[in-house]
Amino acid sequence: MRQRLSSEPDRYRGRRRVPTPPRSRYAAVVTTAFVGAGIVALGANALPDAKSVSPSVLDELKQASITSQDAAARADAADRATRDSRVAKAGTEQDVWLLPLQGYDFNSPYGMRWGKLHTGVDLVAPEGTPYVAIHSGTVTKAGWFGGYGYAVIVQHPDGSEAIYGHSSTVSVQEGQQVKAGDQLGLVGNTGHSYGSHLHLEIHVNGQPLDPVPWLEDRGVDIKLQVEAIYSEVAAS
Repeated sequence: MRQRLSSEPDRYRGRRRVPTPPRSRYAAVVTTAFVGAGIVALGANALPDAKSVSPSVLDELKQASITSQDAAARADAADRATRDSRVAKAGTEQDVWLLPLQGYDFNSPYGMRWGKLHTGVDLVAPEGTPYVAIHSGTVTKAGWFGGYGYAVIVQHPDGSEAIYGHSSTVSVQEGQQVKAGDQLGLVGNTGHSYGSHLHLEIHVNGQPLDPVPWLEDRGVDIKLQVEAIYSEVAAS
């Protein structure tokens, strides 16, 4: 048998696998880090860091935040100013009648309730809500008034009277002259009361009348919370 010389090259014996270097786990880590860095870079382009925003833009954002916080307060002040302006204008042109307060729930109408006559209407509102005179007149009562709790009574020039009951406090004094829209007190739960609300009565010749139709005749829909003054003044 012929011996293979050391210098004789190896002969091919069957199919030979081409060796491949083992895949390093570090390559996967490097690839993942590269892709992640790209995503972060794209996110940074879409959402710039606040530090990269110019001072003028930051000032605008700060101002927008301040504006959103006090928007409700400013809107409420503007509404009151507009209402006072309309009342002042209408006061020189017509006999003004107004709603006693804004943003209430109409409850317990005039009529029989629990076997006895409920002589007014109840306007449910949070305790401390200001209420105003529905018409000009003279304050004939301002203080504790039996089952009405703290109450205000205003006698109007035509002889009719409005009673405002269950106040938490009153803001006027007896003998004081008031005009439509002047604050009389704050809604409360005093006297014979089941919860925070304003009890409003209308008396003519000493007798209670249903305030709903009586006020409707004077341009005020107390159930729908509509004052004729708004539509009439706006149209003028």
